[in-house]
Amino acid sequence: MDKLPKRPANYVPLSPVGFLPRASAVYGDRTSVVYGRLKFTWSQTHERCRRLAAALVSLGVRKNDVVSVLAPNVPAMYEMHFAVPMAAAVLNTINTRLDAKAVAVILRHAQAKVLFVDYEYVRLAHDALQIVADAGAPVPLVAVIDDIDRPTGVRLGLFKLEYEALLSKGDPAAELPSLADEWDAVVLNYTSGTTSAPKGVVSSHRGAYLNTMGQLLSWGVGNEPVYLWTLPMFHCNGWTLTWGMAARGAVNVCIRQNRAADVYRAISDYGVTHMCCAPVVFNILLEGEARRLTAPVHVLTGGAPPTAALLDRVERIGFKVTHSYGLTEATGPAMACEWRHQWDLLPLPERSRLKARQGVSVLSLADANVVDDNTMSSVPRDGKSLGEIVLRGSSVMKGYLNNPEANEKAFKGGWFMTGDVGVVHPDGYIEIKDRSKDVIISGGENICSKELEEVLLQHPAVADVAVVAMPHPHWGETPCAFLVAKDKAAEVCKDEVIAFCRERMSRFMVPRKVVVIDALPRNALGKVEKVKLRDAARNLVPSAVSRL
Repeated sequence: MDKLPKRPANYVPLSPVGFLPRASAVYGDRTSVVYGRLKFTWSQTHERCRRLAAALVSLGVRKNDVVSVLAPNVPAMYEMHFAVPMAAAVLNTINTRLDAKAVAVILRHAQAKVLFVDYEYVRLAHDALQIVADAGAPVPLVAVIDDIDRPTGVRLGLFKLEYEALLSKGDPAAELPSLADEWDAVVLNYTSGTTSAPKGVVSSHRGAYLNTMGQLLSWGVGNEPVYLWTLPMFHCNGWTLTWGMAARGAVNVCIRQNRAADVYRAISDYGVTHMCCAPVVFNILLEGEARRLTAPVHVLTGGAPPTAALLDRVERIGFKVTHSYGLTEATGPAMACEWRHQWDLLPLPERSRLKARQGVSVLSLADANVVDDNTMSSVPRDGKSLGEIVLRGSSVMKGYLNNPEANEKAFKGGWFMTGDVGVVHPDGYIEIKDRSKDVIISGGENICSKELEEVLLQHPAVADVAVVAMPHPHWGETPCAFLVAKDKAAEVCKDEVIAFCRERMSRFMVPRKVVVIDALPRNALGKVEKVKLRDAARNLVPSAVSRL
């Protein structure tokens, strides 16, 4: 049997790019992309991507060259997920919420050959490119993505290239490079850097393909869904659903911003069936204009652990939520809270509590586990014993670009170390409890800040909260709660907050300090920057309430 060779008929390198020609063949006349007054079909999207790939090759883009893009959820952003790898290049989607300095760091580290920039971000790109030039680093070729629905004419300095003009010059019949090795890089994504400097994560064609397939199966996505892009495509390539929606012949509804009115309007106008988002989008949808949906919308949420109370509220207005857990290094989602039919018989609050767990590994992974990071042995399945969440499988990244020290630390004992702390419940479902750096060790006891935050959010006066460690003269560390009041003008009573916590948790877990602030510091992905709060807490005394 070992002598049976691979042949072109029985071995084709796996790549998510292959979903596009299939979509053109199978769903050719079906709408692929909707944006404002504009609509494309899958056959048109396929042709446009081939044109762009040919144009990139004509510009001198070659295998493993990095093509960066700074844009919101617009058709060009979607098309580049196929066109750039079709040219054998590596796609680098940049977070539009970053500042110029951070964008410049990415462009320099990635050594981007071409940068596409949406017209709204020309000033940001200009400033970033100036920083790159001042550092003496090569400046990439730049092309502006003008608004395809309502062109503005905006260009960037001496760079006169424009996306649609460039695309029009590409030959859709041109011969494009073929993929020889599925281990080749397909995308380069940068971590959000909540606990350290951003790192360049390299993912393979094979990993992206398998993660996409696993994602569709785990979420149960059928043929021809209507998908609303509330999740930024720059965030782990839309959790690989940029490619996944082509696999299912979906209608991709693109909107530039997640305003509540725009989201509800899109759901109503296009009959949206699916969307993804971080929990912060739920807060946007629940504030002011919360509407009960006329038909259910399936939502995959992740990026930060949602509270059971938040899941309860959004499900009551018609969103059917599936909770997932992932990270850039896993090429997107790594676990999903697969639903069990017997749970449907439970009261909604209990269903929401179960749904808040991160769940079981997606099908693209060989395994996910929670281990003692010293011995690498599995923790007991008791829902209490803490350990580090580890992953193994073909959708795990190739590694960090030009960062051997980080790679050595990330891969250990045949596992990828996520840096997230969790527990395993008796049914095998994993629940994240904290980042390893966010665990508070008080008198030898581990305290998960997430658990405290969930309790504090139940207090009627608390709108938002983050808990970090602060120094304690006796216990070493003790919890400090930074909270945002629902009524900014009202005073928050420390005694009431402390009493509220004491009724719901062990005494050693109760925050010794409550600090009221106007808003929690968040990074460009909406994640709380706890490093800043820890810095502030180092100078506090564990006693009275204060207001910053």
